[in-house]
Amino acid sequence: MTVRITKPELNIREKLAELDKLSGIAGEALLRAETPQEQFNLISAGRRNMIINGAMRVAQRGTTGTLNNGGGGFHSADRFFSQEEGAFTGAFTVSNDTDSPKGFSNSTKWDCTTADTSLAAADSIFVDYKLEGQDLQQLNYGTSDALEMTASFWIKSNKIGTYVFWLYQYDDSRQVQVQYTINSSDTWEYKTLVIPRDATGVIDNDNGAGLVLRFIMGSGSNYTGGTAPVAWQGLVDANRYVGQTVNLADSTSNYMNLTGFQLELGKVATPFEHRSYGEELALCQRYYQAGTEANSGNNNVTGNQYASSSCDGTIFLATEMRAVPTTVFSNTDVYHAGWTQDVTASVTRPRVNSFNIRCTHTGTAGYAVQIESDWTADAEL
Repeated sequence: MTVRITKPELNIREKLAELDKLSGIAGEALLRAETPQEQFNLISAGRRNMIINGAMRVAQRGTTGTLNNGGGGFHSADRFFSQEEGAFTGAFTVSNDTDSPKGFSNSTKWDCTTADTSLAAADSIFVDYKLEGQDLQQLNYGTSDALEMTASFWIKSNKIGTYVFWLYQYDDSRQVQVQYTINSSDTWEYKTLVIPRDATGVIDNDNGAGLVLRFIMGSGSNYTGGTAPVAWQGLVDANRYVGQTVNLADSTSNYMNLTGFQLELGKVATPFEHRSYGEELALCQRYYQAGTEANSGNNNVTGNQYASSSCDGTIFLATEMRAVPTTVFSNTDVYHAGWTQDVTASVTRPRVNSFNIRCTHTGTAGYAVQIESDWTADAEL
């Protein structure tokens, strides 16, 4: 007797698709990845975040500053430049804030202290982050192999509405933007934005500015009257910030907090890549360094009275800087058989890894002197 057993056909793909949770969040992201490079990035094989100080922990210039009267500056967190343009009459306090989402200890806060309820046509308020061209060559811009990027960040504001995240490519003067919405007032929200690839514009392989990433906080009509550049295009001012509905300066009740800023290859956002404070500081010091009595005493150097009316000494920088920095001195004193205070100081032999401080000082040539001076060295983009 022959016994025949039959069973229904089983489609493994269909059965897997029916599962409520296919393979976890990470597994789903891997399955969505379209290239081996995206999968490589997702499993954290190598560095992912192109942003320095995205967790807003390093603030070499101080933890608070004022943004007003069409000015700009690196207030609070290193690498983030706040700017007001045009005839803007409002003001913001920019500060380091401990209000932050889970997993972070710091954020940067822009708090409106003087309102400008009606922005003039040429006005704009924004926060910039710039990247060197040589650090962007993996994007393959200007070729058929150009890659997408994903920006992700945590943001909080009382001001709900649509905001613009704008990118500008310096070498070929090209722009693109992505819009996002703050949905809930006074609530930390996580945003992920996919940046289109650019097969036309070429980013130069040098230490100059390759891209600027800009968070718009308000804009006049000169920059919102055209068509939103949702794909890379040549710069047209009227197209820049089309879609921005929020003016963060229209009330002194307004504020914005930002942290956890990450930029990575591919079209999938991965968890924020945390680095140690020491590593973040060293990366920031490529662009800015300071020597003060409170800053590890790196304002004190043994020098030489090389002539009867002047002396000099060499200050070595903590790390090689992006370019020869612009150096400023203050509170300069010289010791040689007694202190001479508040002498005139200037820089000589500037290099990317050191510079000489030369002081106007009367003394005996050939004798050693002690020089103390607060200084800053700036090589920002």
